[in-house]
Amino acid sequence: MNIEDIREFCLSLPKAEEAMPFGDDLIVFKIGGKIFLLLPLDEDSLRFNVKCDPEKAIELRAEYPCVQPGYHMNKKHWNTVHVDGSATDELVKEWIRHSYDLVKPKKKS
Repeated sequence: MNIEDIREFCLSLPKAEEAMPFGDDLIVFKIGGKIFLLLPLDEDSLRFNVKCDPEKAIELRAEYPCVQPGYHMNKKHWNTVHVDGSATDELVKEWIRHSYDLVKPKKKS
């Protein structure tokens, strides 16, 4: 995956929005006004931050070296994923979708 693949996947999710509220070197993807992915543009290597269930975050970090505690984020709820080819594109998309699902507005019953 490259930056454009990640961007296209994020924007393919229902009602996802793209913004740059923190400057020209960071793309933020939101749903319902809440951030689900932060994608830095000024890095030598491709990485992004996604929200994650705390228990799942620990499991992913133990199983995948490319998954680290969230850089400059609450390490309990956020992971940084280094896109280095060690995780499949499908797995990376699964982690993005998990983040999206965690922050999207819940339907009221």
